[in-house]
Amino acid sequence: MKKYALLGRKLSHSYSPLIHSEIFKDLNIEAKYDLIECEPDELNNVLNKLRTGEYSGYNVTIPYKKEVMQYLDIISKEALEIGSVNTIAYQNGKLVVYNTDYYGFYNELLHFNVEVQNKDCYILGTGGASLAIYKALVDLGGNVLYVSRKPEGSNVISYDELKNRNIDCIVNTTPVGMYPNVDASPLDIDVVKKAKYVVDIIFNPRVTKLLEYANSNMDGLYMLVGQAIKAEEIWQNRSYTNSIEELLKRIEMMIK
Repeated sequence: MKKYALLGRKLSHSYSPLIHSEIFKDLNIEAKYDLIECEPDELNNVLNKLRTGEYSGYNVTIPYKKEVMQYLDIISKEALEIGSVNTIAYQNGKLVVYNTDYYGFYNELLHFNVEVQNKDCYILGTGGASLAIYKALVDLGGNVLYVSRKPEGSNVISYDELKNRNIDCIVNTTPVGMYPNVDASPLDIDVVKKAKYVVDIIFNPRVTKLLEYANSNMDGLYMLVGQAIKAEEIWQNRSYTNSIEELLKRIEMMIK
């Protein structure tokens, strides 16, 4: 039986085993999906489990989406352009990395009819996930800036600066509001209310305090399911014929 896993530091909140188990059923594959929590100094040893065949593929989450790149053999074109990865495959004796977060988020924007072209879009946070979000927004024609508590660079502003900006779209890529700290929000309600669209890539809880302020239902579960499908297509070298929406409905029923 093949084994796959999510690699990160704290994973108790993850729905990934459930999502991938459903995809395995749809593809008629006997496989299991584990959670591997590790510290930074353990990364190389964990990645070697792919080289030995103990595991057949990994997803990568906080805080290793950029850090794992130093241990890998081949970086796919889209991952190189984005600057972070979330999917690793062992192919022809090499560790090859991809970014399927981009696919998941890009399709979420289309699904929710988020108007990005020529709009002022702001990404909260500058971690690994934010890089895929940035590319998706730019590819759809958005005017995009990062927002950080420690702004550095020409395309990064502070949270204080954001308060005085025109805001069309906000995307939260920080962990602020994630379970168990569900009462926290990265922005005050008066700033949130300025935006037409508010997306939070957090998926647990489904309605974060930020989304509650915005009266928005654009959480991170759609992106999570979408990127999982793309990861499986890479690992299995075949297409998944069900839609993101169909799988999402099943997952929603199972986590209620």
